[in-house]
Amino acid sequence: MATVYSAGDFRNGTTFEMDGNVYRVVEFQHVKPGKGSAFVRTKIKNVITGSVLEKTFNPSEKFSAAEIEKKEMQYLYEDSGLYYFMDNETYEQIPLNKEQLGDSLKFLKENMNVKVLSYKGKVFSIEPPIFVELEVTYTEPGFSGNTATTSGKPATLENGYELTVPMFVNIGDIIRVDTRTGEYMERI
Repeated sequence: MATVYSAGDFRNGTTFEMDGNVYRVVEFQHVKPGKGSAFVRTKIKNVITGSVLEKTFNPSEKFSAAEIEKKEMQYLYEDSGLYYFMDNETYEQIPLNKEQLGDSLKFLKENMNVKVLSYKGKVFSIEPPIFVELEVTYTEPGFSGNTATTSGKPATLENGYELTVPMFVNIGDIIRVDTRTGEYMERI
């Protein structure tokens, strides 16, 4: 039997079916006003279309859990706007476009393993590893004595992603990036 969630059980990342669509909870807040009954205020994202809704639920409303399949695949290469991934078990290759990859695109690196997410066979997103290691291909040089300031400088990574790094990071350095926030973590 399928899992059933009540709106009071919602947490970030919960996926559920509503009105024939599949949604993932992006943000939630349980609200108990002084007068009246409690409610759950949410921001939910349609996993197929990518649209985001703000919706209020009664905590006792029930929804079926959406069965999301996660499959480990390897990113191979990009060609004409399509990004090719290979199933690590069957060696089958599937092409995905920028809309399906979303923000995860900025963390991709050839030969990287990612989780490909699908619902009823339709791929809607990928999950890169939480931390990725990428080489800095361009940044302004730092200068002597400026090693521990809180300010940073822009840097371009090997896959084209741009972020702010500390002043001591140089071209050719390998850095670790947190894919949840898109921020520099450390130099390797």
